[in-house]
Amino acid sequence: MPKKKSRASEDIRYHRDGSVWAKGQSIDGVATGYWQWFRKNGVIMRSGYFDQGEPVGEWTTYDQTGNVYKVTSKSAKPR
Repeated sequence: MPKKKSRASEDIRYHRDGSVWAKGQSIDGVATGYWQWFRKNGVIMRSGYFDQGEPVGEWTTYDQTGNVYKVTSKSAKPR
């Protein structure tokens, strides 16, 4: 029987107070694609991309008001 192909599903994680902490997509519980992290007040804190659970490409860190603070580059680890 052929193996079912896994599809990306929305993944939302929460702070203890119930506010959104992070959101993105996962395949079989592994982060993939674009993700965002938020402060408890809802302001974006960080964003970037995953490839099979590994951070890749440009990652953006935001200040307390949601303005870009810095951008760093992550390269995929050799497999």
